[in-house]
Amino acid sequence: MSQQNASHGSDRIIGVLLLSLSVAYGFEARSLEADFLADPLGPKAFPLLLAAALGIFSLYLILRPDPDPKWPPRNVLLGQGLMLLSFVVYSYALAPLGFLLSTTLEMGALSRLFGASWGRGLLAGALLAGALYVIFVFGLGIPLPLGRWWPR
Repeated sequence: MSQQNASHGSDRIIGVLLLSLSVAYGFEARSLEADFLADPLGPKAFPLLLAAALGIFSLYLILRPDPDPKWPPRNVLLGQGLMLLSFVVYSYALAPLGFLLSTTLEMGALSRLFGASWGRGLLAGALLAGALYVIFVFGLGIPLPLGRWWPR
């Protein structure tokens, strides 16, 4: 396999993976149902739009790959992987730890990945979590999980 064909392959492989993700996401989005008052488009519209956009961009990667893709250095890829892992951990921690604690820890971890100290990252995370909690719960009337540790 020539070097040029190998470089096209990386874009095409990622394009096929993302196209598969968009199809799976689109099928899952079709199953969304609202049991109560919702907007006229329903809960499916935005996820289906995202699936369609991802599908279009995936096809572009498959059909018109970059002739000379430049991959970031390993340390950048490691940082991106750690961010993705932190989002997965955050999504699982949200219900048991609650919005305030899990968001504070997530923002602290992300701040640390971007070079901030743990103290500053956690302080900024706590301020952001508190502000978002006030906006969503009191301003928009959208309940957020308190977690099992918070007294009721």
